[in-house]
Amino acid sequence: MSLSKSKSNANANHSSVAAAPKPAISPSSIENDAAQNLQSSIEDSATSNELDFVHDAVLLQETVAAVLGVKSLPKQTGSATQSNNDQNGLNISGIYVDATFGRGGHSRLLLSQLADDATLIVFDKDPTAISVAQELASKDSRVRVVHDSFATLTDSLAAMGITQVDGLMADLGISSPQIDDGSRGFSFMRDGAVDMRMDTSRGKSVAEWLEQVDDETLANVLYEFGEERHSRRIARAIKQMESYDSTLELAEVIKEAHPNWQRGKHPATQSFQAMRIFINNELGDVDDFLAQSIPILKSDGQLAVISFHSLEDRRIKQFLQRHSKGQYPEDENLPMPPNRPRYFSKPKRVGPSKAETSQNPRARSAWLRMATRTDTEYQQTAAP
Repeated sequence: MSLSKSKSNANANHSSVAAAPKPAISPSSIENDAAQNLQSSIEDSATSNELDFVHDAVLLQETVAAVLGVKSLPKQTGSATQSNNDQNGLNISGIYVDATFGRGGHSRLLLSQLADDATLIVFDKDPTAISVAQELASKDSRVRVVHDSFATLTDSLAAMGITQVDGLMADLGISSPQIDDGSRGFSFMRDGAVDMRMDTSRGKSVAEWLEQVDDETLANVLYEFGEERHSRRIARAIKQMESYDSTLELAEVIKEAHPNWQRGKHPATQSFQAMRIFINNELGDVDDFLAQSIPILKSDGQLAVISFHSLEDRRIKQFLQRHSKGQYPEDENLPMPPNRPRYFSKPKRVGPSKAETSQNPRARSAWLRMATRTDTEYQQTAAP
């Protein structure tokens, strides 16, 4: 079918998109080159088997220990899904949030360390993930399920009568089961509809957006969210397609338009990443979640966030640096900078072990950043 060439604006709910430079200008370098290969790694190793996914939850022990505020977890003698009554568990009380439930790998291990009177609230956009979460909740009364983005953290918790929690954890980005299901549209190796929505029950698919977006806006999205230096050339090729019914056809068009393939990486990797991040407002949701973590966490509460890409990791790093040092960009040129509150302790960063990356290639580009909420009273007027 013929596609509209009108200069329509991108979805107003998404982050603003900067103008793409001419192709000769390279974007800022990616902090972790392995992050660009994440989707290709998942394409090769993903499995839809739930038990495999639970087993392969990235930085599992480290994340759960961080959100509980302990150096390490007791050695498990059984499955991570075992009852909290296991004598090897820490038996910790409190209210905790898994902001990205997925298939529940981190949640199940956390539950094994929590007391009977503890509460775990799990969030996810993905309807399939929510089905798994609801099944877990039917077996464990400590679990409460929210089918929504973690950007709704404050409002969703308030609806439950919860104003503060003891710990927040999140595992950002795309999961192996989502890639493995070609019908979701995330994969450039498995055919399916060009959808890419995390929440298939609402919002606009990538195919619908591509039919409406103009070349320039598409190029800007590919550049900003995929750091694709050939964004203009690829955008023109995409807009010349007659339809957007097949992810394999879309990937092939991008492949043919891409003038410089990086060894070991599919040429559609960055473009698919960019469209997915944009259509799901992933970076905007991360910013909202981080901002809400300050008033939501109790004094001495723990924040633990896993990221796989520099676009996400940079946001987390800068957020924690600002709020642990009380130093903000707008104060740099002031002769007498104001005394800003410090909401977090000095943040820490942990990467996967060699053993984990050997067993699970998806973990190669992962970083876990963690920090403890200080007892500074939250000020609503604080800089973002």
